[in-house]
Formats: sequence, C-alpha cells, structure tokens
Amino acid sequence: MSQDVAVEDLAELDAHMEVKRLTDLINAHNVAYYRDDAPTVSDAEYDALMRRLQAIEARYPTLAKPDSPTQRVGAAAASGFRKVKHARPMLSLGNVFSEEELRDFMDGIRRFLKELRDDPTIPVVMVSEPKIDGLSISLTYRDRQFQRAATRGDGSEGEDVTENVRTLKDLPVTLPADAPDLLEVRGEVYMTKEDFAALNAGQAEKGGKVFANPRNAAAGSLRQLDPAVTASRPLTFFAYAWGEVSAVDWTTQSGFLERLEGWGFPVNPLSRTCATVEEMLAHYAEVNTGRAGLPYDIDGMVYKVDRLDWQERLGFVSRAPRWATAHKFPAEKATTVLHRITVQVGRTGSLTPVANLEPVTVGGVVVSRATLHNADEITRLDAREGDTVVIQRAGDVIPQVVEVVKDAAHAARPPFAFPTHCPECGSEARRDDDGAVTRCTGGLICPAQAVERLKHFVSRNAFDIEGLGKKQIEAFFADGLIKTPGDIFRLVSGHRDVILEREGWGATSVDNLARALTERRTIALERFIFALGIRQIGQATARLLAKQYGSLAGWRAAMDAARQDHDGEAYADLVSIDGVGPSVAEDLLAFFDEAHNRQVLDDLQALLTVEDFIPPDEAGSPVAGKTVVFTGTLEAMTRGEAKARAEALGAKVAGSVSKKTDFLVAGPGAGSKAKKAADLGVTVLDEAQWLAMTGGSAG
Repeated sequence: MSQDVAVEDLAELDAHMEVKRLTDLINAHNVAYYRDDAPTVSDAEYDALMRRLQAIEARYPTLAKPDSPTQRVGAAAASGFRKVKHARPMLSLGNVFSEEELRDFMDGIRRFLKELRDDPTIPVVMVSEPKIDGLSISLTYRDRQFQRAATRGDGSEGEDVTENVRTLKDLPVTLPADAPDLLEVRGEVYMTKEDFAALNAGQAEKGGKVFANPRNAAAGSLRQLDPAVTASRPLTFFAYAWGEVSAVDWTTQSGFLERLEGWGFPVNPLSRTCATVEEMLAHYAEVNTGRAGLPYDIDGMVYKVDRLDWQERLGFVSRAPRWATAHKFPAEKATTVLHRITVQVGRTGSLTPVANLEPVTVGGVVVSRATLHNADEITRLDAREGDTVVIQRAGDVIPQVVEVVKDAAHAARPPFAFPTHCPECGSEARRDDDGAVTRCTGGLICPAQAVERLKHFVSRNAFDIEGLGKKQIEAFFADGLIKTPGDIFRLVSGHRDVILEREGWGATSVDNLARALTERRTIALERFIFALGIRQIGQATARLLAKQYGSLAGWRAAMDAARQDHDGEAYADLVSIDGVGPSVAEDLLAFFDEAHNRQVLDDLQALLTVEDFIPPDEAGSPVAGKTVVFTGTLEAMTRGEAKARAEALGAKVAGSVSKKTDFLVAGPGAGSKAKKAADLGVTVLDEAQWLAMTGGSAG
C-alpha cells in the first residue's frame, strides 16, 4: 500500500492517492482535536503525518492543492492589511445588565410585532449562547472552498487576514456538497486560558510582549503581518452567524447552528433554545456559575430571536439588531487607593473627572485610572484624594469608581473642588442646562478640545487612518504640524523631512502613512459627518442626515438655510427627521454658526472626495427615496414595525407633514396631520393601501 512506500519511491498516481488519504486523515484529526477536544493520535503521530504530506507535495508540486492542510500558512504580507468591504455590515449588539432590562428587551419585541402584542400566549423562542471574549471574524466560501477572511473592523469595512486565518487548524477549508455556493460564516477567534498562560510564559522568557488577557493575545496574534507567527500561536474559533449567502434554506437561528456543525464548523456546545425569560435567566445563571471552569473567557450571554421571519421584520435600530442583545455578567470589582483626581477635557468641551489609582487587577486587566463621570458623581460618592475606593469594569470594559470606603481618615481629607475654569485653556466652565455635565466655553481655542476632535476625526468609525492614532495626533499637534482636520491630509507633503527626524519614523513608515492618507481622501458622506465630531451627532444620526440630504453640498446648503431661518422650511425639514428633533438640531446648527467650522468644511471639501449617500439596493421599491409620515392607530402592524419596514424599503420617515412629504399613512384618529396633508396636496393612504403598495402584510 502507498502509505508504506517511501516518499522518494512513490509513483505520481500512488502519490495522488496518498495525498488524498493523508489530507482526509489530518482533517479528521483536526476536527477531533480542535472541535471535539478528543484527540485520536499523539502529537508525534500527527506531526509524522504532516511531514509525510509536506514531503510528497514537495516532490510533486502539482498535488499541493489550496485546501491542503499544509497550506495553512501563507506568505507574509508586504505591508499592512488590505481593506475589505463587508457585503452585509457586521453590526454590534445592544446590552442588558439586569433581569429588569432583559424583561424590557423582550417586552420591546412583543410591542414591535403586533401578533405578539395582541396575544401574550405566543412564545418568543430565543437562542441563548455564551458571548465569547475574542475577535469577530468573517469567513467567505465560494463554491464550498474557503476564499477569504476579514476582521469586523468598523462593521462596514475590515482587514483582510485570509492567510493568517488559514493557520487555524479547526477551520474547514472545503465544505460539504449541501452547503450554499456562496456562504459567509461569522464567528469569534479566541485563545483558551491554558494556551494564553503558555504563550505569556514563553513571551516573558524570551523578552517579548506579554499580553493583558486572552482577547488581546488573540487579536494581536491574528493581526501579525507574518502568518508564520500566527501559526505558532494557538488560536481557535466558534461559528455563530452568517452574512452574505446565496440561498438560505434554514428557518431558525438554532437550525443554522445545526447546519454549521454539519458543515464542520465548531459551534459552542453551551448554546440552547429558551422559550421563556425564566429559561433564559436560568441558563444565564448556570453558565455564569460555571464560568471560571470554562477553558475560554466569556463576558455574558447573547440572546437571539430563533425565528428568522421575525428577525427580518424586527430589523435594526442604529447599528444593532432589534432581535438580539447581550446580557453581560456582573462587573468584577476590586479595592484600591485613589491617589489623585484629575480633570480631562473632551472634544465637545465636557470636563470629566478621572481617578488616578494605585494599580490593581480587575478581571485580568491592570487598572490605574477610572472614570468618576461628573461633578455630581464625585459629590454622591464623596470621593476624596487618599480614599480607599471600590472600582469595577462596567460591562467588563470601562473602569469606574462605584464606592468609597469611609474609613476613619476619610472625614479629615479635604473634599474635591471641581474646577470653575477649564484646566487646559482657562476659559470659564459652565454646566449644561440639564446640570449633569460641565463644559469648557473656549471652543476650538481650547487645545484639549482641538486635539480631541482631531483624534475623533481619525478614529476607527470616522476616517480610520492606519498608522495615525491618538499618540501620533497628540505629538503632531503639540509640535504644531497639525491644527485642523485638513492639516492631516497635508501632513506628509508639507512636513515629510520633519517627520523623518522623529523617533520611530523611517522612510517606510512615512510612505505607509502617505498611502493611508491617499486612500482616505475618498470617504462616505455618513462617515464624513460623524468624523466632524459635532455634539450629539453619532453614527446613527450621521447616517440619518446623509440619507436625508444625499450629498455634502446638499447637507451644507440645507444647514445654512436652517440656521438663517428657524421658522423656515429647511429648519422644519431638519427637526422632522425621525430621530433628530430640536435638541440635536440646535447642536448641529450651532456648529454651522461658527465661521471657523465652515472654513474647516471648505478646506476639507477642496481636499477630499465625499461620496454621495448610497441607499441600499431597493430595486423595484415604490417608496425608495420618498418621504413618509405615519399617524393615527395602525391595525395590521405596530408603528415601530411600519417605520422600520418603510426605511428598509428606502423611504425617509419623518415625524411631521410638510410639502416635501410624499405619503401620509393614516390610521384611525389621524387628526391634524391628515388635515395638513390634505391642505398641502400630500397623498394620503390608509393602512391597507400602504400595505398593498409595499407588498407588506401583518405577518
């Protein structure tokens, strides 16, 4: 038999058969070891099989196929990672932290879907699964062959880490015949606790980087420019979702998990379906109790509506699905000493007190600073310098002070005096109208606000300029190389020689920065608006504005018109956008009132190509681009579902009727909006007409 023949004596036909035998055998051992945690051979036997396969492929190169186990490690990237646009956004999840919040989330699902609101006996089955503390990844298969891997990035665009992901031993390279022709599998890359400890021990021994926690180790290992480094580090994977797919022949989330297992993907064995909130809470408690004994880190549970038709109708709000949420485990706490309270100035002028602490480990991370939120929180806690305090990582992420230990010496320590002037520029600091936040009134004359706005401008969800992070922005700003956002794009062309003289900046890194800046001279309108750092304009609102106005020129013209006449049509259109309103409009127009902000926009407009808003493909939608207002009582669906459906079909949903309204959908009790629509000649539809137009139904 060919397995008994020395490699050098194998004829090509026999070698072909031996390659297939070894490939099947090694892949089976990979599944047993990495997915089932039940190895069937020793490491030495496994290595011998791999060495034999490598030797045959070296002798007969034409037999070395792309899906061979030996091809898990590719060539090192020349420089950085190529960007990958996700066909379907990789969205984040909302969070709940208590039983009450979980019940509110489930009640929200019932209120959104009319049949659930009307009949409380209909169960809402949820898939409950551990939330792995790792790195989100997208795997694309075409014709059932692994083609590409990409990180989540900002949700719209990630990094191409294909060659590195090939090194994961539990990754199926070829899918069975029943898998779709095109399948994008999403999941989490992570490192086990045992492997993390071994990696850090090895790193410390050779003087390398020691990682703070397994998640950081997994992320750092996956983003190595040399795949051989990634291959040397023990990463593994859990699959749990899909993105782009040529055909969906499953009807439930749980059914998809079963399909994943059948296709050879590792799926978390603790996942289960729950028919009630009580079952969800019991599963949460069970997993939390056994959390310390799991071989990997988790920071909560994820709940997803099982029925896919309900998922589709629930849709998304902002950048998260309405049909899923993460239930975080209680934050870990630790006790330490508060040495000093300092005050940071944010990009919108907010003064945030920060507790500078004796370093302490919380949830596997060393914490030396924690937020105190605002002046009222310091007063409530009665936090004083020198106090012993209890800190926690809220949501296992942001450290915060939650309690002061009132020891005998506490009363003798002087209370903290919150500043009445900006610690950076000396301008007066005033409280907001709601009294919660104190702000510097200095605007862009305040260097702290200026530099924080520049940091925001280059941040991941804004321009996302590779090689230009917070530290580089601070240094370039301090040396006067950049002052405005436009200066960032003139940085290399105007100061190349100066940058080359700086520590850590060689010709290659400067060239890489120049290339990154060139790549980011073209940007989507919604990202551009978000990057400006206007108060209250987050990603969701930036997208609403981009969708409403379509282009940078259109948006600027509308804002100029609105700020000059608060009784005019442009202002009415702005505040009628569903999700904007007077408060957001006030901050938005305050930005445009400042001449220096308009100059920044003029400068950027001359330097950049800001792409017009591209709506989702709503081919054949009769309401794409139309403005719709809903009023009265809807009977076939809830108001929330009606709005979500209209937006999914490409319509703009407004809160009030104007002459720009295309359709008013009026149920019983329509009132003044129906009268105004009639006066303006706006088309008024009843609910049945609306459903007939949009091809909708109640369920």
